[in-house]
Amino acid sequence: MMPFFTVVIPVFNKASFIERTLNSVIHQSFKDFEIIIIDDGSTDESLNIINSFNDPRITIFSVENKGVSASRNHGISKANTNYIALLDADDFWEPNFLETIKLAISAYPDESIFTTALAHKFDNKVIASDYNFSVNSQFTVLNYFRNSLKHQLLTSSSMVFKTSIIEITGLFDTNLESGEDTDLWIRFGLHYDVVFINKILAYYNHNNNSLSKSNLDLNAKPKFDKYLSEEKENKDLKKLLDKNRFSLAILSKLHNNKSLFEFYKNSLAIENLNLKQRLLLQCPKQILQLFLKLKSLNGTKLYHKPL
Repeated sequence: MMPFFTVVIPVFNKASFIERTLNSVIHQSFKDFEIIIIDDGSTDESLNIINSFNDPRITIFSVENKGVSASRNHGISKANTNYIALLDADDFWEPNFLETIKLAISAYPDESIFTTALAHKFDNKVIASDYNFSVNSQFTVLNYFRNSLKHQLLTSSSMVFKTSIIEITGLFDTNLESGEDTDLWIRFGLHYDVVFINKILAYYNHNNNSLSKSNLDLNAKPKFDKYLSEEKENKDLKKLLDKNRFSLAILSKLHNNKSLFEFYKNSLAIENLNLKQRLLLQCPKQILQLFLKLKSLNGTKLYHKPL
């Protein structure tokens, strides 16, 4: 009899974190799962640490380094279950993450995507994600685009989806080195709503080696131009894409890439930005740098939302 969940964990040089991540899965209160680990050509002690775990639910595939998208896709292709849970190798779950997801699946058997609230763990503090919606019930069915305008409703460590939906949405785009998550979530959102669990059960760990914080190759960022026809018909999608275009326009200005700044700026509808965002878009680089420096005084590392 096949397990209920497949947990897919891509690993590349996460020796400092993988033990905690794996322990958070192994000690889940709901035990009926398999763990598929894709070691993406790690050169540190990650694989040795993984091999120290003696759990028959763990299967390890060692592959040549091709990036996180290829690793996740490989892991998904090896799944032997009807539900996929993604988890990054430096993030972790509360012990009742899978149990609560299972309850949500039982309550909403016709839905295909499930996610919990997320918190961000910094060196000395934990900060709950700031969503642009509020809910009172334990489970709520939400539109992905409409409810990702502050923080992403879906993240790669807080969500579970039916394996079968990949036949409709496709997998992660291996041509994207950054923003590949958002790209797939957009395709999810075009076809499915999301069951949101109103409880923090997953933690995104901020560390200095994270790709999302270190990758400054702006040409590797998504252009969001593959959804031009869809956004003409879907105002919620258009608004979400414009929020991301705003973030990338600001990032382009900070890194003196005038052509990309103009590309993102000209691709968005200014009415989809609030007054503060409109002003920031017009600010010179020096003012933006000052603003970011002031924001950093709260002791947390900066990251660009909603990417």
